[in-house]
Amino acid sequence: MNSHFNPGCLPILIGSLPVTDHEEAVRLILAHTPEIPLWPQLPKLPKEGMVRQFLTGFPGLQENDNRCWIDTSNDSFEEEMVAFYEDYMRVEAEPESLENSRFSLGKDTAQGFFTFLDAISHHSFLALKGQVTGPVTTGSGITDQDGRSIFYDDNLRDMLVKLLALKGRWQVEQFRKHSSEIPPIIFIDEPAIVSFGSSGFMGISKEMVSDSVDEVIAGIQDGGGLAGIHICANGDWGPPLLSNADIISFDAYFYFENFILFREQLTGFLNRGGLLAWGIVPTGNSQVLEEITGDQLFDKWRQQLRVLADFGLGKKQLVKQTLIAPSCGTGSLSPKLAEKVLRLTKEVSKMARKEYVND
Repeated sequence: MNSHFNPGCLPILIGSLPVTDHEEAVRLILAHTPEIPLWPQLPKLPKEGMVRQFLTGFPGLQENDNRCWIDTSNDSFEEEMVAFYEDYMRVEAEPESLENSRFSLGKDTAQGFFTFLDAISHHSFLALKGQVTGPVTTGSGITDQDGRSIFYDDNLRDMLVKLLALKGRWQVEQFRKHSSEIPPIIFIDEPAIVSFGSSGFMGISKEMVSDSVDEVIAGIQDGGGLAGIHICANGDWGPPLLSNADIISFDAYFYFENFILFREQLTGFLNRGGLLAWGIVPTGNSQVLEEITGDQLFDKWRQQLRVLADFGLGKKQLVKQTLIAPSCGTGSLSPKLAEKVLRLTKEVSKMARKEYVND
């Protein structure tokens, strides 16, 4: 659990943007979050979709007409599985082999990562942020050849978790080559985790969910990074708050009242040194976003801060453990509204720091 990073309301973003030019995306990011920039995901490009982007290297991966699935019926699938675990064991025994392994990101699915590295090569930052789609969201979003989500299959789920854990660790190792004061931050984008227990997740146990996410967290932390869980949905916040994550990113604009219902788990997380990325800038409703102002969002966040402080946590310490963020990525918005999200995130952070940090 994080014990040495006190962001004090600095701004941070979620990865997706509604553009198709990676250099343009990186320029926007550096202009609005110069302290903790991240590499961009551009879901308008088919291979940068949330589920597909981190699946390269998975045995049996098939693609056709912008659709992907896992084919376990192919005669070569068992050989591919054996090769996967051989590669995994090699990385565990020889960590330096991770660099050029199947667990690396590639330019065909994550060009934004490499464009970002080029842009930051001669600069220093407080921290660098990356992301990987979580095992629950990925595993429920990708199916086998029979249309069954792979999260239900023990063998496929195990390979998926290990793939994502090492893709997270690989990012950490790449970022550690660049100058920054704080360890690299990798968010696990996991909106599906709070839907656990709903009809769409019948047959999935709490242990399956928590063990899967914790293994990805461990992969990031074992590489020397800070692991965050980003959830833009509403549901059971207990498991994420009880996980080993260093940061929890949540939709503070629409779901703050639901979030604080988990008071015991929330106070425990914060008392352990966990950080909150308050998604106070709404991205899920274009009409709300068009009308909202930075002053209104700051007032809303300030009221929420008072509520949490009343839990006995102390406003001063809460501010230290706060990041200001959008509620989710902006990939589904218009470019104009997406840029407004970035601008508002920067504005609210500036107002919060002026009142509570730089006074």
